Amino acid sequence: MGADEADAVLPPELRTRLTELAAPVPGVLTGALTTPAAREALAHADILLTGWGCPPLTEDVLRGAPRLRAVVHAAGSVKRLVSEAVWERGIVVSSAADANAGPVADYTLAVIALAAKGALTTAAAYGARCEGWPAFRDRRGADGRTIGVVGASRIGRRVLAGLRASDAAYRILLHDPYVPGPEAELLGAEPVGLDALCRRSALVTVHAPETPETRHLLDARRLALLPDGATVVNTARGSLVDTDALTRECASGRLSAVLDVTDPEPLPPDHALLRMPHVLVTPHIAGAQGSEARRLGAYAVEEIGRLVRGEPLLGLVRKEMLEHSA
Repeated sequence: MGADEADAVLPPELRTRLTELAAPVPGVLTGALTTPAAREALAHADILLTGWGCPPLTEDVLRGAPRLRAVVHAAGSVKRLVSEAVWERGIVVSSAADANAGPVADYTLAVIALAAKGALTTAAAYGARCEGWPAFRDRRGADGRTIGVVGASRIGRRVLAGLRASDAAYRILLHDPYVPGPEAELLGAEPVGLDALCRRSALVTVHAPETPETRHLLDARRLALLPDGATVVNTARGSLVDTDALTRECASGRLSAVLDVTDPEPLPPDHALLRMPHVLVTPHIAGAQGSEARRLGAYAVEEIGRLVRGEPLLGLVRKEMLEHSA
């Protein structure tokens, strides 16, 4: 992982805990995994603890790691890390995605509450005309609004739980082709097709994985189905929303958006979405940040503990899971 990431994810007390479980190589490998120093470390490694900034584990890299039997990723998705060679070798893979899900869900629930109250448009009006500002308040309120959740992923399910627990008594719709209707109802949501979800939702929040099938899941046609005044929230992957189509809808004033991810990422500095008062664009901050990053390290270290004790891994990733997960 990167040196900065290592300091945040593995503070001293977690490194001490790690030495109680295994014999870690001193220091942190940064940069390419094909340098002499990396080759020397990998040649003797049974477990590889990775994080943001780790290069892909290609066949060439693995050739220099004959003892490697497990990869424990102190971050979320392993799609860009794990190659086919990892699965062919039978190397066990674990991810701390569960530890990252909490902050993303909390962020999503916070911006849903703000969007339901029209906070972005009200703040823009208040800043532009402070005198007589009550006339510019968005009076929609949150109670009883219909929220459409796209994807019952680990984050999507946490968002669903938070919406159910809210005093706002949201009406909740769910679209997920892999979740049967009865299961959706147990999650407190009405199962619907994606077109129906778009037609009925005052706010749509996206929690589906990035796959070829989900690219531009919210395209121009589906964005046009959203009611006037609706908001799109995306904390998943930028490619799930057609950026050009969303820009046109927001430029017209018909839709608002809260985007923690974009396509491309980052957006060009002069992009129109960055200048719209009813659009909030943040640089991928919903996940574990700052002091929250320690959660990822703690999860990974305890996963290594389970590994060396021969216990089941909580963050186990299987190859077939990646087709339908982040």
